[in-house]
Amino acid sequence: MESRAKFLGHAIHPIMIVFPLGLLATAVVFDIIYLIWGSRDMASVAYWMMAAGIIGGLIAAPFGLIDWLAIPSGTRAKNIGLMHGGSNFIALLLFAGSWALRYGQPEHPELIASILSFVGAGMAGVGGWLGGELVERLGVGVHEGANLDAPSSLSNASTGSNAPTGRA
Repeated sequence: MESRAKFLGHAIHPIMIVFPLGLLATAVVFDIIYLIWGSRDMASVAYWMMAAGIIGGLIAAPFGLIDWLAIPSGTRAKNIGLMHGGSNFIALLLFAGSWALRYGQPEHPELIASILSFVGAGMAGVGGWLGGELVERLGVGVHEGANLDAPSSLSNASTGSNAPTGRA
């Protein structure tokens, strides 16, 4: 099944998600640098990376929702899409909580703010993997003849269709 939300022939959601994922991952890197060396500048950079990543995630989400609504009910793809969206929503909430705890003094965040960003990064990783499962294994959004019930990429089972498998 092809994406419902397109721009110039390309699905919008996969284009938009690279920014929030990259920005939020970079925020975590700057958090780690801050925790190791105590650089206030790095903590401030993490704060602003988080703000931009959260905004980017909020912009990307509606396009994913549009595509998810088009997936037929009762398919594995519909369930994976729900878990993908849910885990990314939780990740955005965790990063938003981290960002809010930093508000007012971003150059010196409390430890809990960093912990929230680390857990948020983990959830974003899960959500990203699930998104990859949708596209690479199930062919959602990119392959008209997608197998929306293909087995998990963690199994050795074949997809049983011409949909991309994610294997070289």
